[in-house]
Amino acid sequence: MPAVVVLATALAALALAYRYYSAYLAKRVYALDPTFTTPAHTYRDGVDFIPTNKHIVFSHHFISVAGAAPIVGPATAVFWGWGPALMWVVLGTIFAAGVHDFGALVISVRHRAQSIGTLTSEIITPRARTLFLLIIFFLVTMVNAVFAVVIAILFTSNPEAVLPVLLTVPFAIGVGQYVYRKRSVALVPALGAMVLIYLSIPLGQMWPITLDSVAGAVGVEAQTLWILLIFLYTFFASRLPVWMLLQPRDYINQMQMVLALAVIIVGVVVGWDYIVAPAINDVPAGSPPWFPLLFVTIACGAVSGFHSLVSSGTTSKQLNNEADARYVGYLASSGEGLLALCAILACTAGVAATAGEWDSLYTDFSTASDGAVGYFVEGVAHFAANLGVPLGIGTIFASLVVISFAATSLDTAVRLQRYIIQEIAEIVNFRPLARNITAASLLAVLLPLGVALLPGDFAFGTLWQLFGTTNQLTAGLALAVVAVWVTKSNRNPTAVLIPWVFLVIMTSWALVVQFQQFVTASDPLQAFFLAPLDAIIFLLALWMVVEAAIAFRNAWKQRTGVDTTVTEER
Repeated sequence: MPAVVVLATALAALALAYRYYSAYLAKRVYALDPTFTTPAHTYRDGVDFIPTNKHIVFSHHFISVAGAAPIVGPATAVFWGWGPALMWVVLGTIFAAGVHDFGALVISVRHRAQSIGTLTSEIITPRARTLFLLIIFFLVTMVNAVFAVVIAILFTSNPEAVLPVLLTVPFAIGVGQYVYRKRSVALVPALGAMVLIYLSIPLGQMWPITLDSVAGAVGVEAQTLWILLIFLYTFFASRLPVWMLLQPRDYINQMQMVLALAVIIVGVVVGWDYIVAPAINDVPAGSPPWFPLLFVTIACGAVSGFHSLVSSGTTSKQLNNEADARYVGYLASSGEGLLALCAILACTAGVAATAGEWDSLYTDFSTASDGAVGYFVEGVAHFAANLGVPLGIGTIFASLVVISFAATSLDTAVRLQRYIIQEIAEIVNFRPLARNITAASLLAVLLPLGVALLPGDFAFGTLWQLFGTTNQLTAGLALAVVAVWVTKSNRNPTAVLIPWVFLVIMTSWALVVQFQQFVTASDPLQAFFLAPLDAIIFLLALWMVVEAAIAFRNAWKQRTGVDTTVTEER
């Protein structure tokens, strides 16, 4: 089948969903009020709470959530066939991700920009807040470990991309300083910064940066040294005011995202590439079942609990007008769905020219998982070659895109982990940690660093499975909070209720399947680390689901017929 047919059909579905379904959610489910005073104005502090133009907030949110996950998940899941992967990406984006991201943002804005974990206390029960925060804590630790390893792998395998990536930081700081001091729009300086970054690609080819000699001198692998340097950077970056680095780099990376999507889409059209992978793959015996594991392998790009943490952690503190929540929340999730769609096309139509070549790449699930990022990079480089871009430059470009997205998500996630650690410290009344940003930031870095440095491909290959499941489980639990809030507000919760129930069922099922795999694995790290962690997350989630179900039942019984949400946090 021509890839352009799949692309056009999916694009049309996503566009119609934003035009009509998100409008329904905005009016009938979340009842947006443009006169509502957002927390960005009420608590403005120039560091975290800053009223910001909706396009810049969109850039921050979009790039923060569109990390490596919407690439790795779909690139792995096409192992089962592009049909099931495409189905979940499109339907999940429209009916789960959009509802989830949009709802988490609105509910946080209505409640002083509190995180989704804190809101659980007010909307469900204080006990549920503790349960949810613990699950979120495990999730963000895995997110940070996995993304750091992805960046380190790409730095090691593509040293030509290191220099352009490093230059992104000073360029972004320069853009942030200019916009903040001149009170200017970010478009022109950010566009100039992106041009300079791409002009540096030939310099990266001339001076590839490797750490092999340094790593050998200190007795570690180059990938390990990159991981250490990445977390050292995030410790400082996550403490800077959002306007200084986070926002401008997000804006630059959004332009990179648009350019990357344009290269893929136009490359598909010009090259008229065919999908050579099977719609339903006849996988080898003993392969993991696609039901339910497809729905957790493709996490970001269909729906992701990490998005609710970004929506309620940083994005809600920057929203200038509540009416912007539809544009920022729902459209950003659609954009990530488009990225996941492009990952599917890159790994089914771009990376191989024949079905036989594709079969040799996706021989088993382990090969698919280990090679996912590389297959995407090769596929994007092929689409760029359709447009006349030399294959070497196309490869560096694709690597730069993946690294930039993962790094931005990592910066945001470490900042969010600091918030979460401080919230948990408040609950247990450990004030030295709750009020000490440096100590909380240090802990937020050291915990995922320890996981990322575990031997073998544990942090990326094996941990990814549990990360995906916990991520989707978090999305389901966030939807539970939103569903109870919508019900208490006397509005129809059906649009939230359906994806909530679906995700809870799929993720609970997947946790059981993965627990069986971990217990029987020959790797002691899986048997003695992942298996107990899987069981703990499952029990916490089960308890949280019970609490949410009781709160939902009570809210349904107490519906008053009066909508009070638009005034509850004036």
